[in-house]
Amino acid sequence: MAKFLITALDPRMDTVVPLLYDNMDSSLTDLKGQSVIRTVDPTLQAPHPVAPVTSRDTPLGKTSPRILKISLGLSCNYACEYCSQRFVARNDETNPEDVAVFMASLDSWVLSSPEAIEFWGGEPLVYIKTLRPLAEALRLKFPQARFSVITNGSLLNPQINQWLDDLGFTVSISHDGPGQHVRGPDPLEDPRTRQAILELYRRLAPQGRFSFNAMVNRSNQSRAAIQTFFAELTGDPDVMIGEGGFVDAYDDGGRALSLKPEEFHAFRRLAFQEIRQGKAGRISSVRDRTMSFVNSLRFKRPASSLGQKCGMDRSDSIAVDLKGNVLTCQNVSAAAAAPNGENHRIGYTSQMQDVALRTATHWSHRQECPGCPVLQICKGACMFLEGPLWEVSCDNAYSDALSIFAAGIEFLTGLVPVHIEGELREERKDIFGFSEQARAPRERPSKPFPIAVVAA
Repeated sequence: MAKFLITALDPRMDTVVPLLYDNMDSSLTDLKGQSVIRTVDPTLQAPHPVAPVTSRDTPLGKTSPRILKISLGLSCNYACEYCSQRFVARNDETNPEDVAVFMASLDSWVLSSPEAIEFWGGEPLVYIKTLRPLAEALRLKFPQARFSVITNGSLLNPQINQWLDDLGFTVSISHDGPGQHVRGPDPLEDPRTRQAILELYRRLAPQGRFSFNAMVNRSNQSRAAIQTFFAELTGDPDVMIGEGGFVDAYDDGGRALSLKPEEFHAFRRLAFQEIRQGKAGRISSVRDRTMSFVNSLRFKRPASSLGQKCGMDRSDSIAVDLKGNVLTCQNVSAAAAAPNGENHRIGYTSQMQDVALRTATHWSHRQECPGCPVLQICKGACMFLEGPLWEVSCDNAYSDALSIFAAGIEFLTGLVPVHIEGELREERKDIFGFSEQARAPRERPSKPFPIAVVAA
């Protein structure tokens, strides 16, 4: 159990208020143990089943997929600076001839229609000669399944747009808005590609089937700027922006775009202000994680019910390639090894009863996660990161989640957390970089953080 003493500011009274937060049972109380959260009728609270934990000792078996992720291969026409796939060993490339064999095998391991089928690269449209017959065959077999694809958009054209629309795809364009120059090439600079992207947006956005996926990094910190970029690009103030979290460091490129220790406080202040001012409301990761944390406090969600943030620790989330390999996740290959040296291939679709995820590190098996105040928001960084890359990614995720932590508590209580006392590194305790006076619960502080109250 991890408990934290939170020093919060009450801007209405210009006072400091101490709170106690328990990340294991999501309780937020005053020093007398009285809840400070306005909850709904307890009879309306849904139960919280215990989430399975995968480890080497207790590997997670896989069942018929609710979410089926199909890796077409890791080839891409771009080489984005922080891409997790840049240096992943490649497996044999798939080709159209693999489709018939893959489809013929489905009935032996897909026992009911998946809710969602995701098509992954690399760049999926590099594999259009394989993707077309594969998606068309799967649409005939599973007419109700949601189809989705994430693409850099560079290969879109009117014909592909029509096909994506006809097959019922939800399409996400990977683009970092004002920070795209750091990521890599910009497809919007080509007039024909720009036109194709915007034409697809006009087709799919009214149906809720289109988003731009932007990542935050040290050179692209403002979510407000990202939101403004895409609103101006599309002429739509309600444009949907996916992802929006801070990058994980999978290699030196990702590490170079990670926050430096001296940047932690400034980023947290910026992120918090943009959230509470409504300037990041169209970014799904902010909106969804904020509401998830708010509800964890309202309904006292226990940590035992938390799965890993990516969802690949679920038994019914399965990543495969067309060769019949079952993978740890869609961003790797059967030829690649995890940081712990074990293969990312965890079995074969022909032997699904023997498939088990035993190479990952679940958040509950990390030293840092169980004792972290933002566990309910972060749910662990990548299950396969270790060593220095894990440490950098954890720092990114902590600062990113901490702004949501503060915004969620303010939303529910009107109080703004400024300091967390617990078994944390010193640089993690001071949320926004305020002076020592903000830590004294019984002293009347000056106003280091002049903010207006946001009503719950």
